[in-house]
This record gives sequence, C-alpha cells and structure tokens, in this order.
Amino acid sequence: MRKSRLSWYKQDRLIEHFVAGTTARCAVDLVGVNRKTSAYYFHRLRMIISR
Repeated sequence: MRKSRLSWYKQDRLIEHFVAGTTARCAVDLVGVNRKTSAYYFHRLRMIISR
C-alpha cells in the first residue's frame, strides 16, 4: 500500500500470509507486527480486492 509505515518486507510477508489463507492473528506471530496492524492490513486487502 502506498502510505503505509510498514517496511516493504513486512508488507510482502503480510500479503503472502493473506494469500496463503493464514489468519490475521497467526500472521502477527509470523511477521512480528501488532495485532491491530495485521487486522487492519488484512481488512484493507479485502477492500482492495472487492473493488
């Protein structure tokens, strides 16, 4: 995403887990981000796909 404070590496990792079907809570431990950050990022990805 364009205006994200996450590093490109963490964004790529979150996208990989999103595509793989990993839950947002499980991605928190695997990527090392806050739980709210992961949930919000997954939500944003769903919004982008729905458009």
